[in-house]
Amino acid sequence: MRNKILVGIAVLGILLGAGSAFFMRIQSNPQPPLFKPASNPYPKGIYANGIIESAQSNGANVSIYPEVSGTVLKILVSEGQKVRAGTPLLILDDSVQKATTEAAKAQVDVAKANQANMQAQFGKLKASWDLDPRSVSRDALDTAEHAVGTAKAGLELAQKQYQAATALLSKYAIKAVSDGSILSINTSTGSYISSQGGYNTYTSGFSPVLVMGSMNGDLAVRCYVDEILIQRLPDPSQMSARMSIRGTSITIPLKFVRFQPSVSPKIELSSQRTERVDVRVLPVIFSFEKPKAITLYPGQLVDIYIGEQPANHK
Repeated sequence: MRNKILVGIAVLGILLGAGSAFFMRIQSNPQPPLFKPASNPYPKGIYANGIIESAQSNGANVSIYPEVSGTVLKILVSEGQKVRAGTPLLILDDSVQKATTEAAKAQVDVAKANQANMQAQFGKLKASWDLDPRSVSRDALDTAEHAVGTAKAGLELAQKQYQAATALLSKYAIKAVSDGSILSINTSTGSYISSQGGYNTYTSGFSPVLVMGSMNGDLAVRCYVDEILIQRLPDPSQMSARMSIRGTSITIPLKFVRFQPSVSPKIELSSQRTERVDVRVLPVIFSFEKPKAITLYPGQLVDIYIGEQPANHK
């Protein structure tokens, strides 16, 4: 009986092994791609990854940091809003600085009164001296004149301190220094910010308080060409490039704007990590006209192929 059971188990194991081998050899058909992968439209085109940003004559998007530290009382703009230069963007708690400014103003008033008093005393002594030099000693006259100079210097110092306090008070209202659009606001009412920016709880680092971009309709794309491919870049006058939007089959022609003539270590574009890798890249900036039927935003990652225009291209 025991031998029959062992033989049955062995036969069952053989059948299971044969069945498993049969089903393992069956290959399932792969799922079709959701979109056509980016392809090289040029015979000798080179690939670069890029990131969309607002069109700027220099640099990238405008990162705004406060010059003073404080608690955010009011945020006067919203993301996506277009603003003009001088528009107030954010208000910080200025109660302490306002008290300091009022104290400096009081010091100016005291210094003015002191100077007027010293000037009046000197005037009386000088008038008496002019009538009869024996009525006032020369030492007393010199002391009074010196007191006038000291009071004048004290007034000038108080006025400078008041001007500095007033200038600092104005910095508690952050204003736009140029026309643009608000791309992101990285703080909230009640948060504490400093010249380092605002603390981001998701990245555990500091970010710009606000980020602004250009108001015009064009966007730019900054791509990074590997250092080993730099020598293959066409002359700017003959350069052609196309951008592929990830997740779609859409390609957009690009117009060369400029090189950023400094080969720098490559960084991760897909996250906010700041570590660098042992690869150096050359930033190349292109511009493009945003198509009406396509939604694109600064910060979006794209694939770029750079090639040379055909010889008959005009």
